[in-house]
Amino acid sequence: MAAGSPTTARRSLERALTRLWFDSEPGPGLRLAAALLAPLALLTAIMARRQRARIEALAAPPVPVIVVGNLVVGGAGKTPLASAIATALANNGHRPGLLARGHGRRSSAATLVTADTPAAVAGDEALILARRTGLPVAVGTDRGQALTLLLAHHPEVDVVVSDDGLQHDRLARSVELAVFDRRGLGNAHLLPAGPLREPVAHLTRMDALVLTDEADAPLVHPRTFRSGIRALGFSRVDGSQRRIPAAQFAQLAQGSNAITAVAGIANPERFFTLLAAQGIRAAPLEFADHEAIDQRQLGQLKSGLIVMTEKDAVKCRSFADRRCWFLEIEAIPEPALIDWLEEVIDG
Repeated sequence: MAAGSPTTARRSLERALTRLWFDSEPGPGLRLAAALLAPLALLTAIMARRQRARIEALAAPPVPVIVVGNLVVGGAGKTPLASAIATALANNGHRPGLLARGHGRRSSAATLVTADTPAAVAGDEALILARRTGLPVAVGTDRGQALTLLLAHHPEVDVVVSDDGLQHDRLARSVELAVFDRRGLGNAHLLPAGPLREPVAHLTRMDALVLTDEADAPLVHPRTFRSGIRALGFSRVDGSQRRIPAAQFAQLAQGSNAITAVAGIANPERFFTLLAAQGIRAAPLEFADHEAIDQRQLGQLKSGLIVMTEKDAVKCRSFADRRCWFLEIEAIPEPALIDWLEEVIDG
């Protein structure tokens, strides 16, 4: 990507904001930036309170809807958790469906998604959900319309899990789960001075907190659950080879002249750390969150192996060469979370 391009500028902005929001000891420049952005954070607070009021005024949904979201901008593990919850409910006899916004797709209209839907139509996260779970999935900028479409085509669905949508004021919900990773609240300021989409005080209105990555709870909440992450193995992006165990792939990687780790996600360091835990030493290559990676960019990499996230892999499958692999992961929510959700659904 050429220097000075909009995509390059976006990556630079994301890195600068990450330092501003999450550096434990910000320098004078970052502190000045936070102070200058404080008036805009006040506007975020006003909008978030109005948004929360509209959400709480919504009528009850036609079936129980579980929203898996977060207050903090960026990836906290929502998609793997939503997938794990839906799968667990299906294994226990329920008939779940899934909702997603459809980041990276070309349309905003509500659309049904299957494992064969192109990434440009489905969006990366929705396609992962469809392929991983085999359950009905709908996407749409308006999640309320997506819910209506899902239930119209799948009347058997008796519970819906929404990947994100905590701040979406057109989606009625029964349960709100606020997910946190080890970044916690960052500097605890609202956007754009900090990473928070709505005030911390709103957490007391959430039904439960879910902590990933051995995170600490941002506040005391009557319902707090934990969820871990397990690496399932490595698969070729082109689909020609499925799920080599991590230990076996690490041995394969040792014979490679170089490895590049590609991550176009909101929290790329999370992926790089997970790779290191599997014994994979790779040169990191960050892309902007949901950024489309094209064939030319992959072809320019001289590495013997390229590893990427599953979210990036679904966008590269049609043109990835045999050097390209992705890491399959799954969330492991504690059983008490699933038990409690079933009590709410059945109640």
